[in-house]
Amino acid sequence: MKIEIWSDIMCPFCYIGKRHLETALKAFPEEQVEIEWKSFQLDPGIVPQPDKNVYEYLAERKGMSVEDSKQMHAGVVARAAEVGLDYHFEKAVISNSFTAHRLIQLAKTKGFGDAMEETFFKAYFTDGKDLNNNDTLMELSVGAGLNALDVKEVLENEELFAQAVKSDIGEAQQIGVRGVPFFVFDRKYAISGAQPIEHFEETIQTVLNSK
Repeated sequence: MKIEIWSDIMCPFCYIGKRHLETALKAFPEEQVEIEWKSFQLDPGIVPQPDKNVYEYLAERKGMSVEDSKQMHAGVVARAAEVGLDYHFEKAVISNSFTAHRLIQLAKTKGFGDAMEETFFKAYFTDGKDLNNNDTLMELSVGAGLNALDVKEVLENEELFAQAVKSDIGEAQQIGVRGVPFFVFDRKYAISGAQPIEHFEETIQTVLNSK
């Protein structure tokens, strides 16, 4: 079974959805699964602001107080905690995810796509890492298993893997993806959003029954 996942590493529901899928797959231990991560950007034009966290950014955009912004995010923090994720929006640095997506595309060619996604999710939502800082991206990428010279080449050449990112985003538009996470199972069934674990299990069983 092949599962394609359109995701943005700065989407809090994408990390939660990843955990829901992983938990659901444990109910099918004998099934051979191939997971392919696809690039998506919720806000392609966002300008990196390393001195501003998510609470402050949303407050500024919505014309509200930082305290109100925190209250808006409280439900997401609670949902993340339910699946063992520790979100710290007060540390999450406003970044543009395009370069990180290019590195994920590199990682996919080396068999480290899932490890790279996990690394970037944790770095952004838990550890407050600046994902527009090249030194940080280098450290995280090597930690996920990539070769430092390969990473350096991508960081120094903005064209490398840029088309792969754009191609994924274009494909998402073609198949009608309006938000992420978006999961496609064997090109037959789809799940939009971080649906409950039971919904993932039911969909996987449906896919297996259709084989």
